[in-house]
Amino acid sequence: MAWVVLIVAGVLETVWAVALEASKGFSRPVPSLVFTVALALSMGGLAYAMRGIPLGTGYAVWVGIGAIGTALYGMAVMGDAVTAARVTCLVLILGGVVGLKVLH
Repeated sequence: MAWVVLIVAGVLETVWAVALEASKGFSRPVPSLVFTVALALSMGGLAYAMRGIPLGTGYAVWVGIGAIGTALYGMAVMGDAVTAARVTCLVLILGGVVGLKVLH
């Protein structure tokens, strides 16, 4: 169960990162509220998952999921550049996340 919660918490990290950008410096109320709720749920999920997953593994997986999700959102929705180098770097992060899970 800890791994499922950790994955959901990582996805919520992407949600709060996207909402933070959309809030335009907390000047827009709805994205600011989404940011606050997603951040609280993401941190709560990380805290819960760390009851059964070691600190370094849990945190690295959580950050990795959030980083990959945010970068993919940026490329798919926000017009961020899609280059072979960027995609390769994301694949390397994914490999590290999967490796941490497999080696746990």
